[in-house]
Amino acid sequence: MAKKPIQKKKTQNKATSFIEFIRKERSRFLFGVCSTFIGAFIFLGQISFFVTGAADQSKVVNRSFFSLISEKQEISNWTGVAGAFISQRLINEWFGIFSLLIAVFLIIVGLQWMRVIRISLVKAFILSTFALIWGSITSSFILSRFLGDSHIVWGGAHGQYIEQLLENTIGIPGVMMAILLLLIIFLVITKKTSVEFYRGLFRNPLKSKTDDSYEPEPEEEYEEEEEPETDKEKKKWFSWLPFVRKRSTSVLAEEKEELIPDEAALVSNIPFEAPVVLQADKDFEIIVPKDEEFIPIKPSRPITSIAKNDDLEDSIPEGEELEDYDPTLDLSHFAFPSSDLLRVYDNGSKGVDMEEQNANKSKIITTLQNYGIEITSIKATVGPTITLYEIVPKAGVRISKIRNLEDDIALSLSALGIRIIAPMPGKGTIGIEVPNKDPQIVSMQTVIGSKKFQECTYDLPVALGKTITNEIFMFDLCKMPHLLVAGATGQGKSVGLNAIITSLLYKKHPAEMKMVLVDPKMVEFNIYSRIEKHYLAKLPDSEKAIITDVTKVTQTLNSLTREMDDRYELLMNAGVRNIKEYNEKFKKRRLNPLKGHKFLPYIVVIIDEFGDLIMTAGKEIEMPIARIAQKARAVGIHMVIATQRPTTNIITGTIKANFPARMAFRVTSQIDSRTILDMSGANQLIGRGDLLFSQGSDLVRIQCAFVDTPEVEDIARYIGDQHGYPTAFDLPEYVGESSEDKIGGVDLNDRDSLFDEAARLIVVHQQGSTSLIQRKFSIGYNRAGRLMDQLEAAGIVGPTQGSKARDVLISDEYSLEQKLNSFQ
Repeated sequence: MAKKPIQKKKTQNKATSFIEFIRKERSRFLFGVCSTFIGAFIFLGQISFFVTGAADQSKVVNRSFFSLISEKQEISNWTGVAGAFISQRLINEWFGIFSLLIAVFLIIVGLQWMRVIRISLVKAFILSTFALIWGSITSSFILSRFLGDSHIVWGGAHGQYIEQLLENTIGIPGVMMAILLLLIIFLVITKKTSVEFYRGLFRNPLKSKTDDSYEPEPEEEYEEEEEPETDKEKKKWFSWLPFVRKRSTSVLAEEKEELIPDEAALVSNIPFEAPVVLQADKDFEIIVPKDEEFIPIKPSRPITSIAKNDDLEDSIPEGEELEDYDPTLDLSHFAFPSSDLLRVYDNGSKGVDMEEQNANKSKIITTLQNYGIEITSIKATVGPTITLYEIVPKAGVRISKIRNLEDDIALSLSALGIRIIAPMPGKGTIGIEVPNKDPQIVSMQTVIGSKKFQECTYDLPVALGKTITNEIFMFDLCKMPHLLVAGATGQGKSVGLNAIITSLLYKKHPAEMKMVLVDPKMVEFNIYSRIEKHYLAKLPDSEKAIITDVTKVTQTLNSLTREMDDRYELLMNAGVRNIKEYNEKFKKRRLNPLKGHKFLPYIVVIIDEFGDLIMTAGKEIEMPIARIAQKARAVGIHMVIATQRPTTNIITGTIKANFPARMAFRVTSQIDSRTILDMSGANQLIGRGDLLFSQGSDLVRIQCAFVDTPEVEDIARYIGDQHGYPTAFDLPEYVGESSEDKIGGVDLNDRDSLFDEAARLIVVHQQGSTSLIQRKFSIGYNRAGRLMDQLEAAGIVGPTQGSKARDVLISDEYSLEQKLNSFQ
């Protein structure tokens, strides 16, 4: 037991010895020499980087220091691998050319520790840091614009990030003003005489506007009294007071350490040329010339205050722990729309009364008895548009026998159409869904204002409507993860899409979610153009955020696949598996924005009239959609596609396999129902928002909430009138296959396989139409356009003439064949 205190005492002695070793003058000098040489080495490597960096960059970028050493790369930098590696990191990946100040600061620290120069390290650190940040931003703003084509990132990654952020926030004039303001503040703080200089700048213009005979009154000058030489010396060395080191009595008594002259003179009035020895006591200090008696001298202030200033000088106080990053602070005053913007519909006395329930029960029992089917019980569950009657047949009754009586029961009830669920999932009953005579309207206001929606914690909550049991039906789009919506024209499909969008707008902040809206009909989603700077995403070169052009749709979807790949790379670098973990890590400030990390909003892609896009662009549309549907869930990209033609050539196996969640409104045939849901039922719906929601094997009947166009307009206006981002959310720029034609011309050596057939088709019909090629060969618009560009380059058709067809420059097939043979 006695060994532990002895061991603890030894540890304390070692720590004390190490501290005292650092405090020794010789040790400080050695540390200063090392710091100076390291700073000089880094400075030399950075200077060489400006000359030899281009040759070394490909060898150093994205490589670790140890791998560079082990592979024995030939480095052109004057300071070898270490200099090239450090310079690349400091200049290109940190603060640009002003990273030279880091090396200069290390040299200053070394010279200060060596006692070669006298300077406040705190002041030097603050000024260097200020100049480093300001210079990084300024270099990125000015030099990058004029000297951008270089291996040097003039402002570094830091300068690029901050300058771009400022430019997006306050514009180019604002950035110029901010840089100038920071420079003035810097000069005023560091140089007092600069105040008079700036005063003069403002005074001179004012003087020029006054009369020439005007002379300002001379300012009253005060003659300062000459100070005694001894007082000047005191003040001179008093400014270095924080550097006085507090020494313990025991150490000084044992070692009798010599002080440098200025420290001794600071505390006493003895001429500082004399060598002195210092001892410390509780109440006073003792300063004596060497080899003479101790003479007690009372200090001008307590030693404790000197020690306090010393601690402030040498130690950098630990900063307070930063609070979590809040992505909503950019639009901190954003207010979600209130439920008052939604209309409450008066259903009056609509509903199913007991008389109607009892009548329907009797008719069902009678019809079943007519076919020899007895039941033991029947109960009704009333919904807004449908009433569910659950029956329990007697033992021995075949379920298939009841299922086959669907039309007979509908006839006896005089109903628009009924649906038999045999058996009910999880219950020992058979369900018969009967439409109400007076259906109720489920308003979006009742759904949005419900407690279930207000208190939900879903990542992307969608409140769809009410079930047949009058419960609010909600789902999390993140868990779907993609949704297929189908139904015949006029059955509520567009209202369903508006309900999805409205739910998201009521729950997600603009910083947390963006939407890509595709509207080939050009009129369905145009109402949301007001919220472009809040919620919408688009390609950088697009004028409108609502995508209506087929070509833009293809580019946008391919751009989304690139966004998906970029996000996966960020997740990999962050060591997380999904967007939720990534954003949580970013909010906790555990990911460095200088390394490309950023907060990732959810992206919801909503495509209306998907069938029209498939018929127009074919595989060029389907393939990026399939890629996104297969992979994009983990990175927060979710799709909702809708079509009014639920046929197998529109809803292909690839689409169905990747869209497990489906919404089916009323369709005209059982085949269409099976195409959407893989089962019948959608053909038995009554329309007007009546839908079946399928996720896996579960099938739920829902009355979709009704949100009218004026309500959506009010919501969009309410959001659009608030302060938003400078622009819509920019998707990555996508460079398609046709971009080479636009930039470098058409290469006729790389002709399309359909080139000859397309040329013959154009000459035979004497019509230079892209749609003709597209229609005859069943290809996408982009490929047909490339074929037309190749035909123009070959001299077969003329240039485009706007909406008119191109002129055909070859009049007969014989001339065409000669032309085609010349390309062989």
